[in-house]
Amino acid sequence: MVLSTAGHEPEASVHYTFASRYVRAPLPRFKMPENSIPKEAAHQIISDELMLDGNPRLNLASFVTTWMEPECDKLIMAAINKNYVDMDEYPVTTELQNRCVNMIAHLFHAPIGDDETAVGVGTVGSSEAIMLAGLAFKRKWQNKRKAEGKPYDKPNIVTGANVQVCWEKFARYFEVELKEVKLREGFYIMDPVKAVEMVDENTICVAAILGSTLTGEFEDVKLLNELLTQKNKETGWDTPIHVDAASGGFIAPFLYPELEWDFRLPLVKSINVSGHKFGLVYAGIGWVVWRSKEDLPEELIFHINYLGADQPTFTLNFSKGSSQIIAQYYQFIRLGFEGYKDIMENCMENARVLREGLEKMGRFDIVSKEVGVPLVAFSLKDSSKHTVFEIAESMRKFGWIIPAYTMPANAEHVAVLRVVIREDFSRSLAERLISDINKVLAEVDALPSRSTTIAHVTAAKNAEGTVLKKTILETQQEITMRWRRFVERKKINGVC
Repeated sequence: MVLSTAGHEPEASVHYTFASRYVRAPLPRFKMPENSIPKEAAHQIISDELMLDGNPRLNLASFVTTWMEPECDKLIMAAINKNYVDMDEYPVTTELQNRCVNMIAHLFHAPIGDDETAVGVGTVGSSEAIMLAGLAFKRKWQNKRKAEGKPYDKPNIVTGANVQVCWEKFARYFEVELKEVKLREGFYIMDPVKAVEMVDENTICVAAILGSTLTGEFEDVKLLNELLTQKNKETGWDTPIHVDAASGGFIAPFLYPELEWDFRLPLVKSINVSGHKFGLVYAGIGWVVWRSKEDLPEELIFHINYLGADQPTFTLNFSKGSSQIIAQYYQFIRLGFEGYKDIMENCMENARVLREGLEKMGRFDIVSKEVGVPLVAFSLKDSSKHTVFEIAESMRKFGWIIPAYTMPANAEHVAVLRVVIREDFSRSLAERLISDINKVLAEVDALPSRSTTIAHVTAAKNAEGTVLKKTILETQQEITMRWRRFVERKKINGVC
């Protein structure tokens, strides 16, 4: 089938030679094609382009689940055409979501009885969950301030500088000041003492992180609860706590059951967790759970009936797929507490193998802690010759995607690499990664050091600048001489 190429510039088109038995003319890159093409050709064209994407199994930057059992894949595909918001049409899916909310609430020790219903909702990841929790805190604070006849136009949230960007989004989108506790070298999570010092009468909540994105560490929520309880008692305030357990919420209950970070602490009013991280579901599912109905203002819940029966809804978006909710329920009943515990222990064991392998090299400092999310964050002992960014770039030729980044304020001078250990990252992959890092270190050691290269580049630029300045000076001198000769000739001819 030949497509018209009229009006398409070569750079605005995409050429597909593999599918040439179907398509012999380029397709427009940024405009919809005028004609149809066979389904086989469309499939092959897109498949060919996607080959250039990274391998999800080797993407060690992501916390997001990249493998599920085939049986769950089938359930996901069977529900791919179900819109979750149509609760009246898909009541079983709604029931499965409610079961998941209650399972999570019990896992986090919410003060509800066996015959009570937990307060929570499925979301499109933890970002939406945090937006909803933040809105609930803001509205409760505003209502209280209005009732007291006090100003309610300057709300703030206290967090550590290590929070995920979704907290910055919430603050900017919903006009809440974000007061960040700065970090320092060797301590890359929020200091509860400094956090409580920053709390004032306009603070709608303090956000603690159970599993920092930077190092995987758990913040001390119990100490935060104790300090904040004392401050509330002294001031008469009732500043609450939200726990961002996006990464650690499906780890702590199984590996550290005695750790108090959840609803066992009275000031913890809401918790979010990512089902698509260590909840073991593909991307697109998060959860937020409240301690009680009183912690979610009724005016934030909407009731609709144009899809059938009366349906309460509290989400930022409307339509969303049902597949991830069904997949989450599958994992809960398939694995149970025992299965999740086994998987998290395996992840921590593989993280230990990787950490020990890096330590044996003698080239890295391990920044992450052994208690926390199964990940390994590490920095170069000597970064004067080469940087972690060079190592991250070189690892890509082996297929590995490893993030390199600098810490937030006030620890920007510390740069690290981070490897997240997910369920599909086996011990053999950990050993292979160690081997490939060794190869890359040998290669970068053979290259000129960064300081030497910078010196050479600077010298070359200086030399170029000297030549340029000389050329400009000579040109200016030549122009001056020509002007003088011109003036002399005019004088001789009696013009001047």
